[in-house]
Amino acid sequence: MKDVLILGSTGSIGEQALDVIGRSPELRVAGLSAGSSWKRLVEQAEAAGAGSIALADAGAAAAARDSGWTGTVLAGEEGIRDLIARTEPDVVLNAIVGSAGLGPTIATLSEGIELALANKESLVVGGELVMALAEASGARILPVDSEHSALHQLVRSEPPGVVERLVLTASGGPFRGRTDLGGVTREEALAHPTWEMGGKITIDSATLMNKGLELIEAHHLFAVPYERIDVVVHPQSLIHSLITLVDGAMLAHLGHPDMRVPIAYALHGPDRIELPVEPLDLAAVGALTFEEPDADAFPCLRLAREAGMAAGMAPCVLNAANEVAVGAFLAGEIPFTGIPEVVERVLESTPAPAPTHFADLFECDAEARRRAAEQLQTVAATPNGSAG
Repeated sequence: MKDVLILGSTGSIGEQALDVIGRSPELRVAGLSAGSSWKRLVEQAEAAGAGSIALADAGAAAAARDSGWTGTVLAGEEGIRDLIARTEPDVVLNAIVGSAGLGPTIATLSEGIELALANKESLVVGGELVMALAEASGARILPVDSEHSALHQLVRSEPPGVVERLVLTASGGPFRGRTDLGGVTREEALAHPTWEMGGKITIDSATLMNKGLELIEAHHLFAVPYERIDVVVHPQSLIHSLITLVDGAMLAHLGHPDMRVPIAYALHGPDRIELPVEPLDLAAVGALTFEEPDADAFPCLRLAREAGMAAGMAPCVLNAANEVAVGAFLAGEIPFTGIPEVVERVLESTPAPAPTHFADLFECDAEARRRAAEQLQTVAATPNGSAG
């Protein structure tokens, strides 16, 4: 029996992880956490038989305690760290959204606990330090993102020195093929053509920043230089990633876009369990198509690659500025095209030396957020969010 602690259980990944665990007699829920959705969290805990939960929002934690639920309720970021120590899980599934997931990643790896990582920002922000911590503690990091899960399965099947390139596939988001994005609405940006995801990651997909963050994540997970990682738009979203081998052959991982597949693999791998996911009918699919990303219409992908190659804390700055800008767009404060504008302005103005400790990353994140907030009014006042 493997005990699984799910952090961010009320989000899309968390809900699907609970579905996967409910189908496996080999998995058991050790505990759950959420940001502020205490009613749903308590429902999940009761259904899964979990005796301990944590809520990042102290007010939500108080409401959960007052609800009559008899389990243990922990509060705040410290409460989430305490939940990891209290439940002593075999694996932590980190599905927290954004840079808030870095702290729990550090706590998990510090305890030598296996980490199923759906929080890509942990590696975008903390890259070298997180991987060094995992190596020092001996804790495995198993990717949950569909693209990185695919790469993990493809790469592990080959001997060292054989993989020449990694290829990440992107759906292209809801605006694939469009060049005039100045008047994009919130509702249009949230209408992803393939995946059902939360608001932040859906907007990141629409700007292609999500693929940029995945590019940085892949660099750290697989120790592959950025020059050997490609991104290709594949609108059918049926090929999740590919690798090129030294002899010119390519291997691909295909399947319907269902996140339960990579979640199950991370929790069970290298074994597999039966899931209610239909295999591909290639004849019915008919054709698989590919395109180059439009770097002019979607500059976030370029900005992410540049930040990754700059190294130091540039990816931390990139991520912090993007989180602020996406939040502002969702709140109607800046236009869609203002997102990359804010990110680029903050990257150009924020020092980003190499971190020596995790504390450096948290300080850099706070400073980048402050500078991004300062840029919002300027970007909002310019036509289509562009400085011209």
